[in-house]
Amino acid sequence: MTELLVLYYSTHGATRQMAQLIARGIESVPGASARLRTVPRVSTVCEATEPAIPDTGAPYVELTDLQECAGLALGSPTRYGNMAAPMKYFWDATISEWLKGTLVGKPACVFTSSGTMHGGNESTLLTMMLPLLHHGMLILGTPYTESALLSTRSGGTPYGVSHVAGTESNWPISEEERQLCLAQGKRLANTALKLQGQA
Repeated sequence: MTELLVLYYSTHGATRQMAQLIARGIESVPGASARLRTVPRVSTVCEATEPAIPDTGAPYVELTDLQECAGLALGSPTRYGNMAAPMKYFWDATISEWLKGTLVGKPACVFTSSGTMHGGNESTLLTMMLPLLHHGMLILGTPYTESALLSTRSGGTPYGVSHVAGTESNWPISEEERQLCLAQGKRLANTALKLQGQA
């Protein structure tokens, strides 16, 4: 079984829902499975720590997850056109895996959510690619052969899946966004299998 890592950070739940849909897309491909992981919050108070195991949702990511995955879907809410600090904090601590070339040649895709249509979705997707490129990963976008990309009036970009959650973070994932999440998961899984010579 080829295992793909779906690594995300979510504050209001939208990015987590996207991660779950991408995982479902991955697992719709025979021979592929998804490993959902998240990162802990960071605090400005040095003594504050998160529990070793999250109360809800996916377990926290470990470097072994990077070593064992055949590909990666990376998701974060938008923070001023960039990934959220907890996700950046995690990637800043992966130099050991960068030195070993752990992720070189593995496929990756990115996804994000913001409160407004022009809340920085595209720049967040692009800046989330940068550490992955430094790690030598092969970046997958969303091709326009996905019809939902042409019809969406909410999220969705050629750089990766996006969601517009509304200023109260309470807008549901649209049908087009759902279709694009599933398609992104399938594309990642199929590409990983092809790279391993299994498809």
